[in-house]
Amino acid sequence: MVDDGSTDCSYEQIKDIKGIVVLRHKTNRGKGAALLSGFTEAARYADWALTIDADGQHDPADGIRLARAIPAGSRPIVVGARKGMLSPDVPWTSRFGRGFSNFWVRASGGPKITDSQSGLRLYPLPEILLLPVRARRFQFEVEVLVRAHWRGIPVIEAPISVSYTPGGERISHFRPFVDFMRNSSAFTRLIATRIFVPRVFRSRG
Repeated sequence: MVDDGSTDCSYEQIKDIKGIVVLRHKTNRGKGAALLSGFTEAARYADWALTIDADGQHDPADGIRLARAIPAGSRPIVVGARKGMLSPDVPWTSRFGRGFSNFWVRASGGPKITDSQSGLRLYPLPEILLLPVRARRFQFEVEVLVRAHWRGIPVIEAPISVSYTPGGERISHFRPFVDFMRNSSAFTRLIATRIFVPRVFRSRG
């Protein structure tokens, strides 16, 4: 469990739970930084890390689908491709964000996938920790796909369900304008790297 600088007493509620390791960031560093801290600790015990957004849209049981999608002898990133994203219950911002991200991931020289914004993923460890991903907030999840593709790490998808409850409370720290600008900056940097840095050097670092 990574406590990324929470201010709502979360740490006090989880610190005594048996069977978990709690890592603490004194200040909020961002989603990417929290994932990296979790991956670093998880790599001591496991070969894979499953991540799931906690906003209520994903079914944890779908993690099994991601594991079953791994081809024999391969160590890919497996992304859960959400089905039903055209439903009227799905916020337009989520549909737009997915299409925007998919296009620019591809333009950056990343993999051609249908759901680069999915919050349910399976990552191979320690391979992901060796990628020089610079983003430390929400942009980490798209940059890691691009850099993995450059490095030759496969990126595949597996279909998963999605649930948006009409009128229900959905807690998210994504800020449309601020994070749109950060996404644009990250993609500009990746596209510039793709254009100006030869493939052989990109694949190394």
